[in-house]
Amino acid sequence: MTSTTSSTPTTRTLGATGPRTFPLGLGCMGMSALYGESDRAESIATIHAALEAGVTLLDTGDFYGMGHNELLINEALRTAPAHLRDQALTSVKFGALRTVEGGFAGYDGRPEAVRNFLAYSLQRLGRDHIDVYRIARVDPDVPIEETVGAIAEAVEAGHVRHIGLSEVGAETMRRAAAVAPIADLQIEYSLISRGIEKEILPTARELGIGVTAYGVLSRGLISGHFTRDRALAPGDFRGMSPRFQGENLHRNLDLVEALRAVAAAKGVTVAQAAIAWVLAQGADIVPLVGARRRDRLAEALGALEVELGPADLAAIEAAVPVGAAAGERYPAAQMAHLDSEH
Repeated sequence: MTSTTSSTPTTRTLGATGPRTFPLGLGCMGMSALYGESDRAESIATIHAALEAGVTLLDTGDFYGMGHNELLINEALRTAPAHLRDQALTSVKFGALRTVEGGFAGYDGRPEAVRNFLAYSLQRLGRDHIDVYRIARVDPDVPIEETVGAIAEAVEAGHVRHIGLSEVGAETMRRAAAVAPIADLQIEYSLISRGIEKEILPTARELGIGVTAYGVLSRGLISGHFTRDRALAPGDFRGMSPRFQGENLHRNLDLVEALRAVAAAKGVTVAQAAIAWVLAQGADIVPLVGARRRDRLAEALGALEVELGPADLAAIEAAVPVGAAAGERYPAAQMAHLDSEH
């Protein structure tokens, strides 16, 4: 296995039919939800800095902050220089049903719901199309063929450019791809979340479907910045995440310390080593980094300068062996919604 990174970042293509994009995408969720309070001005400055650095793919969900995140991206793009605004690609997840209190109430993948969610997203984003559109989780009551078919109709109408999938297993991926071309599968992939390697990633490659990998730093757990005594803010999703609980947290941070030793020997940060590892898994994979601040963004972008040879990759994987993570990646109730885990 050899690294695909170099000192001169190139573009990557989302699958056989998707758009060309910068090798890293910006995941914007944390600017609006699930990680406690965020700074609006800093969030917008971070999006601007990402665009200035060449980042093109901005990933969001219509349910992140119940529309707040899309409105934030709208403001960031509206206030960016025109040439940067024009290069931006929007990747949007839809389908999650929310409550006033902020809870989740399932998913809706009916064609009429797809059209409804899309209309609201276009309005909030202030754009006439979305570049990649996908349901966040498969609706168990609606065949994936119907959901994808509705997105395909939006592609024909010019409201969507490309169809994506999120957290689906190999069988569902095949069914979706039989309906219309699929640009990419968005799914969690990191040094401590490698479940896709057995069946899902090979199937995506067989079908010409790219991967946008989220959670490459496992929500900050393997960023090198998370400490054992860190107090999480009220509303921070990680307070309910099994990997951040009790003994699990200590075992996982032991892995981070082993990775830190490898990264230090290479002269890079823990986060850069973790991101560079994902980049090195194939040119068809675009990692999404969830930076909420410009300094974290700059650190993540530094991963593009890290060249990993076979010995480096072996050392990283020895520090964090396959299956070494303690705890599931989501609480049990949320794991039940993951088609990719069934």
